[in-house]
Amino acid sequence: MIGKKKKLSMANRIFHIVNTMIWILVMFIILYPLYLVIIASVSDPDAIIRGEVIWHPVDFSLMGYKAVFKYGELIHSYGNSIIYTFTSVVLSIAVTLSAAYTLSRPKFKGKGLINFYFVFTMFFGGGLIPTFLVMRDVHLYNTPLVIILMGCVSVWNLMVARTYIQSSIPNELYEASMLDGASHFQYFFRLVLPLSKTIIAVLAVYYGVGKWNDYFTGLVYLRDRNLLPLQTILREILATLQVDKSGDYMMSMADNMESMSEAMRVANVAKYCIIVVATGPVVILYGFMQKYFEKGVMIGSLKG
Repeated sequence: MIGKKKKLSMANRIFHIVNTMIWILVMFIILYPLYLVIIASVSDPDAIIRGEVIWHPVDFSLMGYKAVFKYGELIHSYGNSIIYTFTSVVLSIAVTLSAAYTLSRPKFKGKGLINFYFVFTMFFGGGLIPTFLVMRDVHLYNTPLVIILMGCVSVWNLMVARTYIQSSIPNELYEASMLDGASHFQYFFRLVLPLSKTIIAVLAVYYGVGKWNDYFTGLVYLRDRNLLPLQTILREILATLQVDKSGDYMMSMADNMESMSEAMRVANVAKYCIIVVATGPVVILYGFMQKYFEKGVMIGSLKG
């Protein structure tokens, strides 16, 4: 009968109930640590130490955020990371898609050799010291460009983009464009890019998250503290809060508070605030781009 719902068998009902319960449990396991960090960041430090912060904030307090944002270099480094991430993502997507388009051409001579060159770099590298010497010799050491250019292209992302172009944009479209007199540049900018919005969004997330979380490049290749990205500064703050209790940051906090014990109380809640500050933009980015992830992962599973 049209419009009448098909009645599920008892076995199917049990399966759906168990499946739903399992996924609710998995979602809870994933989301609860994030929720705990957020409520701990706005709770009283003593309540955190006593283990009372479980389901909701206890004695609401912004003490940790005030302490973190009093750290002078934090705001400046936040701006640095935004500039580095945005610039690097734009450049990375441009280079990755250009290379992916070239490698997706079936009649491109030397494609096998260039593919091997790219894949080889996934398994073998020069190491930290040779890379450092190269960066110094090409005058990138202690410049903003070293943050932007280091890791500019991921070979895995390049292969995913190449597979997307091969599988999602028919070669017949290229042949028709060539018959109409279009050049490779015209075909790439007028057809390939508009049809590659999904992979562009996926690449933006992958490159953006990687660059935003990169602290090691700034730690090794930057000497000027005004150029340090957010993650490098946060690493220093965390190290100071959790390990070096006699560091400058803790001493300055102790000078502004009644005692070192008060500074230790602030340190216990400040580490949660640092996590929120560091991961907030990434979580927001994931939320906006989530709908593209499934297709992006499926692209990477195709043979190309």
